[in-house]
Amino acid sequence: MAHVSLFIGGIRPLPGSGRPTGMYKQPVNGPLTLGLEGFAGDEQADRRVHGGPDKAVHLYPAAHYARLAAEFPEAAASLVIGSIGENISTAELDENDVRIGDIWCLGGAQLQVCQPRNPCWKIDERFASDGMAAFIADHGLTGWYWRVTTPGLVTPDDRLELLSPAQDSLTMAAAMRLWQTHRPALADLEKLAASPGIAHNWQQKVIARIEWLRKNPEKTPSDPVPFHVKPENP
Repeated sequence: MAHVSLFIGGIRPLPGSGRPTGMYKQPVNGPLTLGLEGFAGDEQADRRVHGGPDKAVHLYPAAHYARLAAEFPEAAASLVIGSIGENISTAELDENDVRIGDIWCLGGAQLQVCQPRNPCWKIDERFASDGMAAFIADHGLTGWYWRVTTPGLVTPDDRLELLSPAQDSLTMAAAMRLWQTHRPALADLEKLAASPGIAHNWQQKVIARIEWLRKNPEKTPSDPVPFHVKPENP
């Protein structure tokens, strides 16, 4: 069981480029409907890489903020829970405590762990700290996305409770380490691709990597891109 804080937000411009972002969230103080694509009233600016059923809810472990503040002291005052753009924050869980495919209960809703968050260049601009998104990706401080398997009403007083553990699946931390390994064992990647509940888009990337590695045993593969880089054009 884990105590949580809840956050939602609309779309606002970033302070430098003015490009839109849904990262600015506000605490939720009352009951909120959680549907298949997320909390009522929550918005994402770039639906190509954010939002949708397999990115319905983002949880970011509260303990990561202290590590980010130590690495980026210029942003320490702004690094408070909710500021990375998460919908759920908790001090009681991190990537080592959940497995891909786990189903958890939160109030009247049920959620399934399905993929890590790929941090975005907008984090750097939000905190005026070059390299923060890369640091988050490189050190596995990403948090994770849930899909909503059962919509329902959620309140800030509700607790996350593990309902159906995916016991044979990788933890989120182990899955991310495997994904970032330069040439991982094919059997390990196959286990990841077969994880119950894995997000379809991530699964397809894992399968494509397996096929490339199998066909090119002597070639040096490109490492997966760990975060969303800033596009040249808006």
